[in-house]
Amino acid sequence: MKPGYEIVWNNCLRIIKDNIPQISFKTWFEPIVPLKIEGEVLTIQVPSAFFYEYLEEHFIDLLRKTIRRELGHAAKLEYSVVVDTPHQKNQQPLTQRLPSNNKTDLRNRPVSMQMNSEKPVVRNPFVIPGIKKLNVDPQLNCDYTFDNHIEGECNRLARSAGMAVAKNPGKTAFNPLFLYGNSGLGKTHLAQAIGIDVKRYFPEKTVLYVNANKFQTQFTESVRNNTQNDFLNFYQMIDVLIIDDVQEFAGKEKTQNTFFHIFNHLHQMSKQLILTADKPPVEMKGMEDRLLSRFKWGLSADVNTPDYDTRIAILKHKVYKDGINIAEDVLEYIASNISQNIRELEGALISLLAQATLNKKEITQEVAVTIVNKLVRKTQREVSVDYIQQIVCDYFGLAVDSLQSKTRKREIVQARQVAMYFSKSLTNSSLSMIGSKIGKKDHATVLHACKTVNNLIETDKDFKSQMREIEAQIKM
Repeated sequence: MKPGYEIVWNNCLRIIKDNIPQISFKTWFEPIVPLKIEGEVLTIQVPSAFFYEYLEEHFIDLLRKTIRRELGHAAKLEYSVVVDTPHQKNQQPLTQRLPSNNKTDLRNRPVSMQMNSEKPVVRNPFVIPGIKKLNVDPQLNCDYTFDNHIEGECNRLARSAGMAVAKNPGKTAFNPLFLYGNSGLGKTHLAQAIGIDVKRYFPEKTVLYVNANKFQTQFTESVRNNTQNDFLNFYQMIDVLIIDDVQEFAGKEKTQNTFFHIFNHLHQMSKQLILTADKPPVEMKGMEDRLLSRFKWGLSADVNTPDYDTRIAILKHKVYKDGINIAEDVLEYIASNISQNIRELEGALISLLAQATLNKKEITQEVAVTIVNKLVRKTQREVSVDYIQQIVCDYFGLAVDSLQSKTRKREIVQARQVAMYFSKSLTNSSLSMIGSKIGKKDHATVLHACKTVNNLIETDKDFKSQMREIEAQIKM
């Protein structure tokens, strides 16, 4: 006498569980319900057509071996799919038996599955018909490319890692790639640029950009409509998933739990995850430890405030792209007075162009002053080289005169280099002027000091923290 269908399926599950990751087993095998055995045919119930397709694509060899072991070489597998159509929303799910000629012969894998009624599909949160990967709109802004993204000291690591990910998604050590920094510094631009390049290099891959707030809304709707399984399945089929402003998951336990399972599945399947936030994982509050630990698996790259040279480059790129001619002194004024936010920087330029066009005025520095004053809250204290020297010396407990001495004491040399670095990034002074005011050095010494400080910021966490504290004091 042959064993019952539940015993056969439980025996299969024990083997399957030992051969695949736990999250894959939980996602793809725990929801399956064994229904019956007729001869060498085992019938199992799956929640959707997508479930069937996924099992056939990824686990057919494992299913073949386990079921043959239990039922013999002639074993066959039959799927019963739960159909949940719009007309049946308020009814019990209808279990539809596949025609007998569509049994899965484990000796010859079937090409497709036929059903007597319309084939159910996984609900797409972006309301795009069908489940085919090519039907998923990546939700990317075509203007957010690497060509339109200006490289500087503030974003070099993040940009380089992003370009590496775009050329080999899911296969680098940068998975997940976690980009963090204050609002308006270009994290979204960089994340979407990666997605655009992935689609350019690998058109067949499914790329999706979604803001964490939209993800949360979609999840809430799936709970309300009892379609959480479709929601989970949809996100688990993505090849490159970009979640923007992931800090918005803070305090949302159920959303974090769902994203945890999506993250695990994608990572184990070597799919690429790209996350952005306003702070590094170690500083995030209201997030589960198990999720934070996964954020740290790959590379966490910060996107900092752009220095003066980078701000000038951003403005020049913008006016060149738009085919507009603006005097150098106007660009320098904007770059000198808007230093904390790239979005504000570009917004000032757009406002300037609009004012000049609508009022038929020439784009002059006087017009720029009017625009900038409306956009930026002016501080009473002007940030100057002398002021920076005072703040730096107070921080390190040194006399300001010590920076002018010729001593080679390490603490004084470093303080001098830090003062030069901030003078270059926070003022409009030339390298020569900075050098003349700080130790009577030439422009080459100032340039070397800035490179030294940048290297320390990238390699020494304690020094990087000190620099943040000094910068905050300068901008108070």
